[in-house]
Amino acid sequence: MPKFQDLSEFAAAIAPVIGAAQVNVHASAARAVAELAETSAITPGLLSDLRFTLPLRPLTRDALAVIDRYGDAAARERDLQEHLRQRTLSEDGDGTIRLTDRGLEFVHRLYDVHAATAERVWAAHDLPGLAGLVDRVLQAAERLPGGALELVAPPYEPEGAPPGLLLFNRLAVVRYHRADAHAAAWRAAGLSAAGIVGLPDGPLRTGIEAETNLRASAPYGALTAGERETLYDELLKLV
Repeated sequence: MPKFQDLSEFAAAIAPVIGAAQVNVHASAARAVAELAETSAITPGLLSDLRFTLPLRPLTRDALAVIDRYGDAAARERDLQEHLRQRTLSEDGDGTIRLTDRGLEFVHRLYDVHAATAERVWAAHDLPGLAGLVDRVLQAAERLPGGALELVAPPYEPEGAPPGLLLFNRLAVVRYHRADAHAAAWRAAGLSAAGIVGLPDGPLRTGIEAETNLRASAPYGALTAGERETLYDELLKLV
């Protein structure tokens, strides 16, 4: 009997596993990232959060707000101003925000930290195979107009990037497909971002989560049932 009865059930089950795998690498790399920030005198901030998109495409403040739906606008602006002060980001006359050469150098060094960390904490696993499966899911994921995924996909992948780094960043980006699905579900229920954050448990939240799973499930159809079970089982081992 299949482990998951349908794609919606699979989407619900794999979401926290993807999140936990991401947290594992971030937590394991925290000390090295802090040392990198101290020696370079650069605040990671948005450079870390958007490491997989800023090297490829400029963003506006509105785009930042979409990517950071549940964040605080004032805090986000303070972070942006700090990066502008440190000259890791620049701002065009029309408000377009770009990564500078100094910022790109920091992202590359951050990638080196994450690559070394992933190799260490995810050793002895089929990282190329998992990275390939996640890439297929990401390629099948719909980019909703006005959503976050179209702003962050495809991820920045330097030539020669090791499979652990590719997997780490692809997992980070694929989470935005579910984030867009969640936003579409709570908007359909007549809620705002603040409304869903403060929504208590109950039938409405349960319905929104079910709708989110349904909307988030589609790209996993690009994999066979066996590949989905492999993805779930092997990612769980990375947690």
